[in-house]
This record gives sequence, C-alpha cells and structure tokens, in this order.
Amino acid sequence: MKQADSITGQDLREMFAAATAWLEKSVADIDALNVFPVPDGDTGTNMLLTMRSTIEEAHQAPDSSASGVAQAMAKGALIGARGNSGVILSQILNGLAQGLAEKESFTGNDLAEALSKASTVAYKGLSNPVEGTILTVIREAASAAQEHASSVSDDVVSVMEATVSAAKESVANTPSLLPVLREAGVVDAGGQGLYTILEGALHYLKGEVEQLKLRRPWMVASSMPLTAKMPQMVGAEEVPYGYCTEFLLRGEKLDPDKISRRLKDKGESLIVVGDDSTIRVHIHTLDPGNVVHYVTSLGTLHQVSMRNMDEQHKDYLEMQKERMPALDIAIVAVVAGDGLADVFTSLGAAAIVPGGQTMNPSTKDLLQAVDLVASEKVIILPNNKNIVLTANQVQSLTTKTIEVVPTETIPQGVAALLTFDYETDLETNAQNMNRAKSSVKSIEVTRAIRSTRLGGLDIKKNQAIGFLDGDLVAVGDKTDTVLNEVLARADLNAAEVITIYHGADTKPAEAEQVGSAIRQEHPQLQVEVVQGGQPHYNYIVSIE
Repeated sequence: MKQADSITGQDLREMFAAATAWLEKSVADIDALNVFPVPDGDTGTNMLLTMRSTIEEAHQAPDSSASGVAQAMAKGALIGARGNSGVILSQILNGLAQGLAEKESFTGNDLAEALSKASTVAYKGLSNPVEGTILTVIREAASAAQEHASSVSDDVVSVMEATVSAAKESVANTPSLLPVLREAGVVDAGGQGLYTILEGALHYLKGEVEQLKLRRPWMVASSMPLTAKMPQMVGAEEVPYGYCTEFLLRGEKLDPDKISRRLKDKGESLIVVGDDSTIRVHIHTLDPGNVVHYVTSLGTLHQVSMRNMDEQHKDYLEMQKERMPALDIAIVAVVAGDGLADVFTSLGAAAIVPGGQTMNPSTKDLLQAVDLVASEKVIILPNNKNIVLTANQVQSLTTKTIEVVPTETIPQGVAALLTFDYETDLETNAQNMNRAKSSVKSIEVTRAIRSTRLGGLDIKKNQAIGFLDGDLVAVGDKTDTVLNEVLARADLNAAEVITIYHGADTKPAEAEQVGSAIRQEHPQLQVEVVQGGQPHYNYIVSIE
C-alpha cells in the first residue's frame, strides 16, 4: 500500500479526476436509487456533471498549491452544480477548500480537518437539512477521519481509508434514518454518490490503477432488512409540486444569507450558496416568476433551469404502475400509521390509502388507488365504518371490477387479508374475507376529546376510553388500565393470539410492559406487540 505524509495540489487534482472517472462508471446505478415521488433530476448524473465542471476548473487553476487547486475545484463545482445533489456536493467541495486554505500541501490531519469543515459548510447551505442523506454521510465520514488522524495515524492514505470505510457504513445505515428509503428498499442515492467519489480518490492514493480501469464501483447494501413495497397513495387534497428552479446568479456585493432569507417563504428545498460575486440557487416553487423577478434585480442569471414537477410526478406514477407486478386481484387498504401500513403491505396490499378516524379519504382518493394498481379486479378494505359507504361509490366510477369487504376496524382488515388466496376468484375471496373479518374481536383505546355521558358511563375530557367491537365499555385515567378492563370483558378462553398495535403517542416501552402483563396473566396466549404508529388511538388490539 502506498503511504503519503502529505498531498500536493497536483495530487489533489488527480485524485479527484480519478474519483470522477470512478463515479461515471456507476451513474446509472446511482440514478436508479432515486425513490422520491418527484425526482429532482437524476442524482448520479447531476453529481457527475458537477464533478466534471470541478475537474475542468481545477486543470485551469493558476495556483498549483493544494489551496489553489482546492479553491479552483470549489469554483468549478459551484458554477457547474446540477440538481439538489450537485449543489450539496459543491458545498462539500467549498468547505474542503476552506479547510485547506493557505496550504501548499496537506497531511492526514489537515485532510480530516478539511472534511470536517466540508460537513459544516454543507449543513449550513441547506435551509432544512435532512438526516439519512449525503449530509449524514459526509458528517460521519469526517468524524471518522478526525478520530483516526488524532488517535491512530496521520498518514494521508490511512486517514482516507478510515474516511471511506465510515462513508460506506453510513450509506448502509441511511434507510434507518429516512423512512422513504426503508420503504423503497434502497440506500440514499446522494450518499452512495459521495461514497463512490471518496472511494475513487482512495484508489488513486493507493496507486490502484488497475482497480480504476478494470473494476466497477461497489453499490452499498443496506445494513437493515429491506422490503420493496408498493407505492402508497396520498389520501389528501392534491397539492401541486410546482417547478424545480435552478440558476446561477452573478453580480457584485451579493449576500447569500440575505438572498436565502428573502427566498425562504417563496418555496421549498431552498439552497443558496456562493460568494459576493457568484451564487447558486435551487428552489421548488409554485411561482418561479416571483423568484426570478427578485434575483434579476441583484444581477444577471445564467444556466437557468425550470422543470415542471407535477408532470414529473405523473410520469413517476406511470413508471410505478408499469413496475408493479401484474396481479389478477389487487387489494387496496385504508390505513393510518407507518407501522400499520407496513403490516398491510407485508400481507399483500397493493396500495395503501392513508386514512382512518378523523381523516376519512374521499371517493376520489380511493379511485386514484384503484386506477393505479395493475389489476382489473380490486378488493377494497375500508377498515373504518365511516369509510365503507365511500368505498361503495368507487364501482360506479371505474371500469374495473370492485368488491368492498366492509371491514370496520384494523384487526378486521388484517384478518381479511390473512384469508386472501391468489389462486381463488374475486367473488370467493370476498366471501372468505367477509367471514374472516367476523371471526376477530377488536379493541380500541383512545382519549376523550370532550366530557359526556355515553353507554351509562360518565366521561371526562382527556380520559382514556375503551371500545370492544365498536361499543364503549370502559373509561379511566390510564390507557393501560382501560385496556386491561376491556380485555377482561372479552372472552379470552377461546382466543389463541392477541396482537397489540400501539400508536404514535404511546411509548414502545409502555406497550411492551402491557404485552408482558398480558402474557403473565394468560400464558396460553400468543401475545405480539407491533409498532402501529396510528394517530389518535393509543392501542388497537386484535383478538383471534
């Protein structure tokens, strides 16, 4: 292995040129990781174009010192930044240049400090930093570099190895931080791109020329089990996405912070980076003209790009529809809570419409889900008595054949899904699922929103109340006490399995204690505790 006490400006340029060539080999693979409903361009492609501009400027640097080359790279990255990922990458390179300021060459410790500065600058450039992205990867990689340089070795190659190793581990962990990645079964595309760049630089430093020429970059696998799932439909009023607007602003005495403050309320995903003469802006806005009107008063615009994200969204839905496996019968379920959505998709639901108590989806929402699934025969599980009639309206609005199994609770929906048989026809499945939903008892525990008297019970606002198959049967101050009281009213002698889905407002430890208490009192039962994440209801319990 090659060792290096320090790195020159020429080495810095060549290692990132090698990294750019290494990135180019995996562009298509990185683009394929893009999972967001409105793709903000193609991550791999945008990062490659940004790096090409970076290297082009580096080759024209008048100062061949490490500082001079780094400054030229930062300028090239800013000018050539493409897309959200490219702008963030330009900030990382900007921070790196700041960390290497006034250095003719740099050591491993210098590199670690520069990477730390790169992380700080990258976070500062975003109005709303999100973990589980390229930001997390640069932060954790920089932290590993600093720790290695201070306690293990100051050798540049050794520090870079620690950096790349940490970046790889960080990319693998991104799905645990960002639910959209976990649901799609992929790691973060921007994080993968940054890891690939760092890995290419390391290959150069180690003199692994054959690796760079003959091999391809390694695509990081998630560190946690992933299940690619069907898309969830949005059960709410449609909100326009607007335009992904990007441009380079040139002028004199420009103030990035002031511009950021002025644009903050004009859209989302805002990034404003640069200096007093050149600023790169990225924003998602419904009115790009309003943004352009303001910035043209400050200077001249270059490299202007405006993409209609609503059209991108439609294309995305069509692409998802094409990717979905052809099913003879598809199931659409209405569910509230990430955990419960996981349960239903794992049991075979082809589409989830978010909704339930206090957030009933419209007929249009259900129709959209029905139209999306790749099947002409669809079973709808409303999972709420207030949604059954709405679901029944869908048949008159589509040419597809619809069966509504009138499940009124989540436990009934799960029981119905467990009975579904892909080898059985639509009518038989609907009949079987109807019978199955009647074989399960449902318990729901929530908090009263007002004081009242119902079913012979006096209820105070915010007290816990418990329902058994829709009937109010218990009231008390503590949710676990009410749950136990409702369980006592249910006939558990004939039961075999109790599944406890705890809501978003219930601590997992509390739910586990409830489950343990039931196991001790009823050792003959199989008791499962599941993170449902449902709003409003502390507990939803299925008794089978």
